[in-house]
Amino acid sequence: MAARRTNTSARTPLGLGFLPAEARHGFLIDVPKGAASGDLICITEHRGDDLNQLGERLSAAPNPNDPALRVVIDRARWLVLAPAFWDDANRRLRANGLPIQKFQKNPSKPVPVHPSLGKELCILCWAVEEASPDDIPNALRNWDALAPEERWWLYTMTVATTGQAMQKGIGWRKALRAALADNPFVKGEGLSPKARRELLGHSQMTLGL
Repeated sequence: MAARRTNTSARTPLGLGFLPAEARHGFLIDVPKGAASGDLICITEHRGDDLNQLGERLSAAPNPNDPALRVVIDRARWLVLAPAFWDDANRRLRANGLPIQKFQKNPSKPVPVHPSLGKELCILCWAVEEASPDDIPNALRNWDALAPEERWWLYTMTVATTGQAMQKGIGWRKALRAALADNPFVKGEGLSPKARRELLGHSQMTLGL
């Protein structure tokens, strides 16, 4: 019985699907207190010993040149894109038998995120970090039309050359904005999101990443 309780505890996630007992990789969303539209939300990527107590850290803005800092985005843009991302993440968590987490505008602590979901969130943020807020709904529709595997590939390509937060508007970061935020979404054109995911094999998170 004790072993069963331990196993259950090990599979209890923090934040959005982050499993401390299994994690080799994860992301952290740091939302500052307050409501000012210009406040900056930071997303950092963590590996190895840096994962220790990831979900227990106090909020502290990282150095802009920190190589772990992937995204710096203002609160106004964040509040447009984050609820849609949360809905998609919760659908995937539920499909994997994991608890969901309600979106909070002002979480009490930074939010740990499963690596697969963290990569996909970075792609979305990078696409709109310098785009007009009016283009964010378009970016969300284009992002939603991508299968998870496509988002992961885009993350891998982008982070290899322009993955630090301050590398905005160049290389793959510029291409992401063109592809997602600036590229018109025309309903009914191409394969549906469901068909694209089925073509690629599945629509679930790969929890072993």
